[in-house]
Amino acid sequence: MPVEVVTGNHAAGYALSVAGEANRTARGAACGIYPITPQTEIVERIAAFPFTKGRVVAVESEHSAMGVSMGASLAGARAFTASSSNGLAYMVENIMTAGFYRLPIVMVAVNRTLGPPWNIWADQSDTLMLRDFPWIQLYCSDNQEVTDTTLLAFRLAEDHRVLLPVLVCMDAFIVSHTQGETDLPEQADVDRYLPDLDLPHRLTHDDPRTLGGLIWPDVTTSLRLETHEAMGRVPAVFEECRSAFQDVFGRDPGGMMDTLEVEDAEEILIASATVATTAAEVVKRARAEGRKVGLVKMRMFRPFPEEALRRACASARRVGVLDRDYAAGLGGVWWQDVRAAFQGHRDDVVIQDYLVGIGGGDVTPGLIEDVLEDLRGRERAGPPVWTGIATEKEVMV
Repeated sequence: MPVEVVTGNHAAGYALSVAGEANRTARGAACGIYPITPQTEIVERIAAFPFTKGRVVAVESEHSAMGVSMGASLAGARAFTASSSNGLAYMVENIMTAGFYRLPIVMVAVNRTLGPPWNIWADQSDTLMLRDFPWIQLYCSDNQEVTDTTLLAFRLAEDHRVLLPVLVCMDAFIVSHTQGETDLPEQADVDRYLPDLDLPHRLTHDDPRTLGGLIWPDVTTSLRLETHEAMGRVPAVFEECRSAFQDVFGRDPGGMMDTLEVEDAEEILIASATVATTAAEVVKRARAEGRKVGLVKMRMFRPFPEEALRRACASARRVGVLDRDYAAGLGGVWWQDVRAAFQGHRDDVVIQDYLVGIGGGDVTPGLIEDVLEDLRGRERAGPPVWTGIATEKEVMV
């Protein structure tokens, strides 16, 4: 496997392309593309890839990009795309539709602040606004995770026990435009890992059908239940895909969550993506000083791994959730799911929300130290704690 120094966008474009190429002996691959900063490099790389059996369709909008990917997937092709921020917002109708059609599309999303006012820096509010749609969501902290998670996403999505689309997410610029040593798998290994896509409900000339027509309430309820049951099977299938990845590529792509020093931790931080990378260094330093601090790095957001999270935090009396996102009037999205995971199971733990890096603000070790100091002094949870607030003069400008 060649190790190259590439950006996160390069890694994503490569992984999507070789995954598509791996379906060349079946129905091939297809991708609807539309550029948006900071993911444009991804679709540029896909467009330049020499697919044996594949179509890359440049369209006029993000909505149409997902439309093309949906049509290709319904025809049995391995379909994928990429987007970001307001592009995802424009695509949202078709994102919902792809999920309820149970199409195993993989989309790489480069997390960028939603506007207006316009801001191109990292913020997870764009993908987290899709939390109620039937999409699996996975968050990456570096270029290698982007590569490996994207490949795993196809195997997970296409498993007949799942058949749900997957979002693979990375922070704008911090990962998307930052170069790092990345093991880019050979096509032959990807071919071994990804079996030909066999979509059981694909449309064919021999069996013409209408899709998405009017149905009655009880049928809608039944279909929603089937989706819910498929989501429930995701964790077990994910672990199977993870094990198969290790067999083929010789490395662990990572679990639904990764833990650091949680066994006896009294305070535990919960974070995702690159915020978790910084938090890990702070936790290591705290341990060296004798403080019982731990970290849970969340990789899977949907379905939310509640039981695994409760096990990881079994020793904690205080949990601080680091949210690089904001839901109006509520606070952090990760925090809301963490609280829900503990509800009815434990009432002796303080779960406090910290809004960090909103709009792409720096999340430094010093900031996380301040979070730990605040968390350590709490006897009860309070409203979300905001960090990185602009001065009145800066707001006026």
